[in-house]
Amino acid sequence: MSRSSASETGTSVKGKGPGAVALTVLKYLVLIVACFIVIAPLVVIVVGSFKTHDEFLNSKVFALPKSLDLENYKEAFISGNVLEGLKNTAIIVVVSCFGTIVTGTMTAFVIQRFSSVFTRTVKAMFLLAMLLPNISMQVTVFQIVNKLGLYNTIFAPIILYVGTDIISIYIFMQFLNQISVSLDESAIVDGASYPRIYVSIILPLLKPAIATVLVIKFVSIYNDFYTANLYMQDDDVVSTALYRFIGPYGAKWEIIFAGIVICIIPTLIIFLTLQKYIYSGLVSGSVKE
Repeated sequence: MSRSSASETGTSVKGKGPGAVALTVLKYLVLIVACFIVIAPLVVIVVGSFKTHDEFLNSKVFALPKSLDLENYKEAFISGNVLEGLKNTAIIVVVSCFGTIVTGTMTAFVIQRFSSVFTRTVKAMFLLAMLLPNISMQVTVFQIVNKLGLYNTIFAPIILYVGTDIISIYIFMQFLNQISVSLDESAIVDGASYPRIYVSIILPLLKPAIATVLVIKFVSIYNDFYTANLYMQDDDVVSTALYRFIGPYGAKWEIIFAGIVICIIPTLIIFLTLQKYIYSGLVSGSVKE
C-alpha cells in the first residue's frame, strides 16, 4: 500500500472517531432546533387562523381547530380591508422597486466606473447619510413631504422608499466591482455609447444584484408600518389594515392571524421566484483576465 493510500485510510478512520460523531450529532441538533424556532410561529399562526374567538382564547397554542372554518379569512378580507391593503401595497412595491432599480443601477454605474472628485464626493455623502439615524431626520422629512403636498397620498411613501435607499446603491456597486472594465472597453471600441453599455451589458450582468435588491426592498416595504401609518391616514396598506383589529378592548388575534397568512403568500411567491437569481453566480467567470 502506498503512503498516500495509508494516509487517506488513517484520515478516514480518525474522521469516524467519537469526537467527529458527537460533532455531527451536535450540528444536526442545532439545525433541528433552529428549524423549530423558525417553523413554530408559522404553525401557530396557521392553526390559530382557523379557530373561532372562543376556541382561540380557551385552547392551547398548538391545539388543532375543531373545524377548518374560513370565516376569519372572510372577515380579514371584508372588515379588515386586507384586499385594498394588498392593492395599495402592490402599487407602492412595484413603483418603488422600479425606481430603486433604475436610479440605483445608474448611480452605481456612474460612481463605480468614473473616478473623479465629484463621484468620490457623492460616495462620501452617501456613506455619511448611512451613518445618520433615520429617527433624527423624521421631523425634517415630514415637513418636506407636507410642503410638497404629498402628505396623505400614496406618493409620499413611494418618494421616501426610492429616495432613501442608499444600501441598494452599495449592493450594485459591490456587484459592479466583479464586472470587468474590459467589457466596457470592448463595447466602446465597437462604437457603443455609455447608455448602450449600461442597457446592453451592465443591466443583464446585474441580474443577481437586482434580484437581491428586489427581495430586500419588497420585504422592507411589506413590513413597514411606520411610514404608511404616518403618511397615509386615509388609505391602508397590508400592515395598517391588520392594525384595525387591535382595539382598546382587546385584539381579534384569530382574524389577525388569518390576515397574516394572506399577507405571507405574496412574500413567499416573490422569494421562490427570485431565489435562483440571488444564489446564482452569473458574473463570476464572465471574463478571464
